[in-house]
Amino acid sequence: MSCFFCQQLLPCGKVVPNRLVKVAMYEHLASIRGGPPNRYHYALYSTWSEHDWGMIVTGNVIVSQDHLTLGRDMVVPRGLDDQTIRPFQKLAESIHGNKANRPLAIMQLSHGGRQSSNFLGGRLPFVPPLAPSALRSGQTLENEGIISNIFHLLLFQKPKAMSLADLDHLVSEFVRGAVLASQSGFDGIQLHAAHGYLLAQFLSPKSNIRTDEYSHDSLLLLNRIVNAIRKAVPASFILGIKFNTGDYSGVEESKAQTTQDERAISHLREIVAWRTIDFIEITGGDYENPNFVFSPGSTQSSRSSRQAFFARFSARFMKELSSMSSPNDRLPLVLLTGGLRTPAHLYNVIASNHAHLLGIGRSSVLCPELPTTLKNNQTTEVDLFNDFTPFKPEPDLSLSFTKRWPWTYIWRFVPRIKLIGAGVGIAWYALIIRQLAEGRIRRNDERDIKKSDEQNVFDLDYSVTGIGAVVKMWVWVNAPEIQKSYIVLLLLSLLLMVLCLAWSVDL
Repeated sequence: MSCFFCQQLLPCGKVVPNRLVKVAMYEHLASIRGGPPNRYHYALYSTWSEHDWGMIVTGNVIVSQDHLTLGRDMVVPRGLDDQTIRPFQKLAESIHGNKANRPLAIMQLSHGGRQSSNFLGGRLPFVPPLAPSALRSGQTLENEGIISNIFHLLLFQKPKAMSLADLDHLVSEFVRGAVLASQSGFDGIQLHAAHGYLLAQFLSPKSNIRTDEYSHDSLLLLNRIVNAIRKAVPASFILGIKFNTGDYSGVEESKAQTTQDERAISHLREIVAWRTIDFIEITGGDYENPNFVFSPGSTQSSRSSRQAFFARFSARFMKELSSMSSPNDRLPLVLLTGGLRTPAHLYNVIASNHAHLLGIGRSSVLCPELPTTLKNNQTTEVDLFNDFTPFKPEPDLSLSFTKRWPWTYIWRFVPRIKLIGAGVGIAWYALIIRQLAEGRIRRNDERDIKKSDEQNVFDLDYSVTGIGAVVKMWVWVNAPEIQKSYIVLLLLSLLLMVLCLAWSVDL
């Protein structure tokens, strides 16, 4: 078990207390139009901070107010002052917690690009999002059917190709986000260049068909942002990148995909050669091919195949790193995310030298106490492959009625839309994240609760169906903007009472 809890040195000089990393998850906790972190974020990240994670990465913090993902994103404020920075300071404090070996706090910076939706993207109706090229998300899908095409057409608008001035402004937005993180007490940031968001769109030939230097050198924008951030923050500030292997390859092996693997490795070699990056997270998928989320109907074998692909790619990249190293040369740490759902998976990644850091996403929601459980269990390597299972099972979000005749037969002919299936998985985990936050708030409000009970994590409600999760995710009666509305109504009511009282006295 000690292999999980040895320290890892980053090139910037900071130390990751152990290999277990809580990677970014979609939280859905901010105001519907985006905003600063709030008490739900503080409660959620305080829960993770108690349980010995080596590094904790926030969900998306969007650098542009008008390029949100699905709403309720944290957003970098347009101006930085004591008032706008304070909520992010509280978030960093919540992540760090009170333990001696506190986790590193990393803010993930992102821009939706063409994946910023029509209805919740933060723009006025019919205002297109910005992207590398005027290619709508879903436009390059093949063999998905007319229903899927209509769905993507309704959800995503044709973007406007970014001008050089737009790109200059974008660089300044990412720099402002990094400065916000630095001034708020975060240990570093992670640039989200995966899952089809804007930085990944510049790297992918299916979304970048520009004819200028940003196409010929698809890493140019990312390099500009990295260099500009390095000039604006202290040398010890951590700078990571979330890198998308899914834009280069699929799970199945072929000569064409082998060629794409070479292209991906070539990009990573160039990024490493910058000598400005501290860690690189290996993951995959986008809104057109959402391999990065659990979706109902996906089989265990298909999920295992994706996990195996990421592991193989990461292993190859680790070999490339070793060939680039030289004495006294500190290269980026590799963080592998995707499908690590058993202690044996974790152990094999380290023992096989497939990565330095272990990224836990969905399981960090199902079992926030995972690192503490592994640390306290004193498990031997033999036990890792036997009955020791600190991981909790994933939900079955498939529609139960489709398993009964005649629906089993009818269901075969119903058109599949991958993004909807992925959205159901996102909704279920977003709901559990909210329950984690609300449970922590309730425990903090109960002054007579025992200290031992405060450490307990609530029991998961597996009875929530996929459809139920979608409804509950969007119908949130305690949402921040609703609470503000209640306060406004209360103040108006009090004002009306005062006016009525004053009028009655005058009478």
